[in-house]
Amino acid sequence: MRDRADFERYVGERSARLLRTAYLLCRDWATAEDLVQTALAKAWLAWRRVGGDPDPYVYRILANTHASWWRRRWRGEVPTGELPDVPAAEDTHGIGTRQALRTALATLPPRQRAVIVLRYFEDLPDQAIGEILGCSVATVRSQASRALAKLRLDPAANAAVNTGS
Repeated sequence: MRDRADFERYVGERSARLLRTAYLLCRDWATAEDLVQTALAKAWLAWRRVGGDPDPYVYRILANTHASWWRRRWRGEVPTGELPDVPAAEDTHGIGTRQALRTALATLPPRQRAVIVLRYFEDLPDQAIGEILGCSVATVRSQASRALAKLRLDPAANAAVNTGS
């Protein structure tokens, strides 16, 4: 029972401080409350092993839990009161060409696709591509050569590029 009393005293004394720290980590009070509750639940499971000064242990749990939540959370949409800018009217002449090229790129193996995208769409030099992909410049060049050879054999991509449709 002493462990429970110690834990309850710790929670009573430190909750406000832990909540402030959690808020500074995630910048949302509701998420901060959930983070503190989760951290304290994890701390309770190991409370007997924590020792005399539980603060470092609990703060580590807080930081690690926040990091794992941050890695898993999808942040693709952010609610807003205003609609974003409307994109400019797209050139419909090149839609068929772009779609054919996307389809052809999808048929390439992942490394060849990465080399083509980084070289021609991101306009990166071979040295930078090699560093990104963890391979030599010669490998980048051979992968690009093989990918371009495959793309030249793709009839849909060839037709789209040659006719401009």
